[in-house]
Amino acid sequence: MNEPLEKVYEEYQRYIYHLCLKLTRNQTEAEDLMQEVWVKVVRYQAYIKDVDHVKAWLTTICLNTFRDRYRKTVRRSKHILNQPEQLDVPVLDLIPSHALSTEDMLEKDDLSQMVQQKIAALDHIYKTTVLYFYVYQYSLVEIAALMKVSIGTVKSRLFRAKQRLKEMMIADTNAVEYLPA
Repeated sequence: MNEPLEKVYEEYQRYIYHLCLKLTRNQTEAEDLMQEVWVKVVRYQAYIKDVDHVKAWLTTICLNTFRDRYRKTVRRSKHILNQPEQLDVPVLDLIPSHALSTEDMLEKDDLSQMVQQKIAALDHIYKTTVLYFYVYQYSLVEIAALMKVSIGTVKSRLFRAKQRLKEMMIADTNAVEYLPA
């Protein structure tokens, strides 16, 4: 260790330790965090001579290191559940899959068919407006031009169509199980 770095360590090591302890609230983790901070300080020791406020510089390194560790543990905990050491299932099974399960796909298909039946049962004007907007993805302006009505009328028709669809879904005993609580 060179002399300026030794002076920095002697002067600020207690401050950094207490900051780490305050952030982690755990002595072991504070010591680990402090070690990571000092490794970074050694890595970037060439910048010390350009720093006006060493304490602020060290504080920034400490806070950034803590944030990085926290984000890393959050990311890791999202992908692997906290399980006992002896797992009955492979670890890869604990990683969430973005693909729909067969059950979810069937439920989605059932719901899609129900909604299509309800849309088909709407009055022609509402059915057409819903299809233009949600299926063909026309803008409100385009729908207004196609139907030769104002944008306000298109909005009203969409609102009324959604209200009617909701009422029809609630009234259908088979559809009720798919509705959010």
